Amino acid sequence: MMPSATTVPPRLSIVIPSPSDEMALEETLVSVLENRPDESEIVVVLGFDYADPWNVGDDEVRFIKAPVGSNRVACINLGLAASRGRIVHLLAAGWRATPFWTDAAVEHFNNEQVAAVVPLEVAADDPDRILATGIETSRGGRRLCLRPRGDASRMQGFRMSEHATPSGPTLEAGFWSRQMLDRLPNGFCLFCGDEYADADMAVSLRAAGGRVVLEPESRIMAGPERAKLQPAFKAGLFGERLFWRSLAAEPILSALALHLFEIVRHAVMRAPLGTLPMLSGRLVALLQFGWYIPRFRELRRLMQGQTATLNQPVGLEPAGGGSRTLRFEEGHVRTGRPPRRRKQPLKRTA
Repeated sequence: MMPSATTVPPRLSIVIPSPSDEMALEETLVSVLENRPDESEIVVVLGFDYADPWNVGDDEVRFIKAPVGSNRVACINLGLAASRGRIVHLLAAGWRATPFWTDAAVEHFNNEQVAAVVPLEVAADDPDRILATGIETSRGGRRLCLRPRGDASRMQGFRMSEHATPSGPTLEAGFWSRQMLDRLPNGFCLFCGDEYADADMAVSLRAAGGRVVLEPESRIMAGPERAKLQPAFKAGLFGERLFWRSLAAEPILSALALHLFEIVRHAVMRAPLGTLPMLSGRLVALLQFGWYIPRFRELRRLMQGQTATLNQPVGLEPAGGGSRTLRFEEGHVRTGRPPRRRKQPLKRTA
């Protein structure tokens, strides 16, 4: 049952993309339902047939069926289109919510310049161990997962000042501004695959001038790690696509120079057997140059919108009517932490 058009949209939409793994989905869904925040909706996008043994459909969760073969990015884009909250939280199947994990994160969006909030991803077997603090993108087209080392990888040793500001959240776990996402009509990039779609979105955030915030009070138990090495051809293909899709947002000459260095680095890392497939993937992506022209225009539009906002006199709207700022409703006054709600364990029906 879909909500009626007159229903007040929730403040937060929790979108759970689940292309294939039923067990991972149920782990995530149970953790979210046990810790569900107020003013929220839950949207699950399925890439497989699911019988809903807990009977949570319609009343507590909306299930959406994705086409067979959909990857995580495709499921996310379907979930974004179906959700209605002004803040969107992506939580991949296999990742688990913790008590009050959304409270501090959503408050950041009272600042109209915040486009994304990065939670801490912690180990499921050791919640005091930090596994990731978002991602970073380089001008040469490289995606890096920010992983704390040494004392900084423990909650006791965590210091915000010692951590680099991330370029954006990982695809698996992050909070996003609906208004930011609405400015990108195609959502997350399918052509960059699950491996680089988050980096491609981080480039959009930077081009639009949106702030990215790391929130240590928001903690998510990480699921299975991505494969340390993707197939060499795919790594080259998606990495090259990411670079050319990012070029409009960078100083072109320095980006090209750094990109050559990145190709050499990548070739050395893949030597000896993976170098040729990786270079073949990059060549295929380069020959798809026509695909990057709409993206070039999109980034230029975002950057021009950012410039127009910065140059806009206070109290005036941009020409053409609509505001180009990342604007939200009046922020709610933050109150003390609500008491944790207790729920009965979910029981399967006969």
